[in-house]
Amino acid sequence: MNIYDKLVSINDHWVQDGMDHQVLDGESRFYGGVTDPVNGIAWPSHGGTPMVMAIWASALINEQSRFYHDRGLLLRLELSARYMLSFQHADGTISPPWTNMHSPPDTAFVVSGLAQVYELLAAHAWEPARQAAADIRTFLERTIPALLTGGCHTPNHRWVITAALGFMYKLTGQPELKERAEQWLAEGIDCTEDGEWTERSNGIYNAVSDIVLFYAAELFNLPDLLEPVRKNLRMMAHMIHPDGEVVTDYSGRQDFGSKYSMGTYFLIAKLMANRDGDPLFAAIAGLAGEALTHPGGLPNNALIGLLRYPELRNCPVQPAEMPDNYRVVINGGFPRELYLSRMDGAGHGGRIYHSRLHPDFGAPVARHRSGATSATVMTETNSFFALRHGAARMLAVQIAASFEPGFVKLKRMEYLERGYRLSATEKKGYYGPVAEQHLPQTARGPVSPWYLLPHHLREVTHEQQHHVEVELTETEQGWRIRIHCGQPEILMTQITFVFGKEGVLSGDSLSSAATGTLFWEKGTSRLTAGNDWIEVDGGAHEHRAKVLSNTSYPTDCQTLIVNLMTPYDKTFDIRLSPGNRHDDKREE
Repeated sequence: MNIYDKLVSINDHWVQDGMDHQVLDGESRFYGGVTDPVNGIAWPSHGGTPMVMAIWASALINEQSRFYHDRGLLLRLELSARYMLSFQHADGTISPPWTNMHSPPDTAFVVSGLAQVYELLAAHAWEPARQAAADIRTFLERTIPALLTGGCHTPNHRWVITAALGFMYKLTGQPELKERAEQWLAEGIDCTEDGEWTERSNGIYNAVSDIVLFYAAELFNLPDLLEPVRKNLRMMAHMIHPDGEVVTDYSGRQDFGSKYSMGTYFLIAKLMANRDGDPLFAAIAGLAGEALTHPGGLPNNALIGLLRYPELRNCPVQPAEMPDNYRVVINGGFPRELYLSRMDGAGHGGRIYHSRLHPDFGAPVARHRSGATSATVMTETNSFFALRHGAARMLAVQIAASFEPGFVKLKRMEYLERGYRLSATEKKGYYGPVAEQHLPQTARGPVSPWYLLPHHLREVTHEQQHHVEVELTETEQGWRIRIHCGQPEILMTQITFVFGKEGVLSGDSLSSAATGTLFWEKGTSRLTAGNDWIEVDGGAHEHRAKVLSNTSYPTDCQTLIVNLMTPYDKTFDIRLSPGNRHDDKREE
């Protein structure tokens, strides 16, 4: 079955699923909406009712669908379009189910999706569909004031709004829509030379930024916007585990440490493969297509894409082989320290509302792949190392200390002959009295609230430092991890190894700690999954804390806790079951 036929079949399945969840009670406030299967409420957001509307519309106009020109389904689409109009606020926005009330960016997600739906319905010569198309157009036109004035929370929202402005510019020709898009684009593109977006979100937001910038490039005739898309796709070729799962171990968003496939990259990879004639992009599209089990959320619906760009159904570009044997460092040459040194001059004082500054942007990440073995070395996240070997999964290696307290985020990466040296220096001090000339009037009043004092003007005293270094070396048997800290003062430290729950964990000296965690007191431990195993030497138990402040360990995994006291110099040898462990003939 080719990818187009597969998507038609998948789409038909989800057509019925959407019908099963539509609210048909005329007395309900959610009449016509499609309920979320988790919470039972219909939402007007891009993963809710509009997503289902796209699925329904693509079936109605597609002769290969078993729902082609189905009058019953058309009635469902009409009801859902009226639902969207009823849940659209007077300012043109919608409110998603989580937290963003009257949200311009969430409205923009919907606009970029329903604009494509409208295009397909309007171009399809089927008179009965005119009412649904007209209602969708009404919804779209009502969003224009919000798109022209609305702001965002996160970096990728800027490009989502830009794409939505582009779709509405194409639909209406209003020049102010293009002018607003130019204001967003004037902020510059937040992608490193190696293809990393600000949010470091391989599972979700990379694909979002990629597809909406493609739309913006096309709608505003700005082909330069495609260059970061190309860079990110090339980066993603090295962010895939042997089983097709995406590397999310260091994400700055909600996909952190969760399972995601390459499915959301299908449409953008297909578009770029066709545009550039690039075999690597074609290979990514092929891998992503294999992973698809759903047409996709808005504005990244794969079948809608193949209907709008029919040339993609039989793209002539022959795919390359996906890389599966390499050692690469992402952002190794990015001048991150230079950019960070300019932060004080930005004027925001390190504060941003309802979002994050993402100072981890551009932090180096190393990826090693040798067949069925996949390793990730990371900076600026709670875990610095992750390893997959066949079915055996070491999901994270972490350092926690009582200094800050919490997990130590390693910030610097140096390259060794067969590995890396990571390091971090934490600083913590105390703060003297505010100088008299800086005291507010309230300091001399009957009450002096703490929160009115200019704390940023206090002198730092007795500042202390906590310096940790990690050396990771690839060996013939697996990896060696040396962790050392020369701190003379007594600090409790925990080194944790987080394994997948699907394997069997055994060891010389394991004892229960808390839910999902075990003290590893000495000797060797091994995780076995099928015929594959990961074995580690180096347990220790120098204190009895089950968890340190400001840390937590997942309850649905198997976590080994190694308790140390400073100073320490600890080495862990990781050995892998035989078979395709290493091959030095790798892409560097």
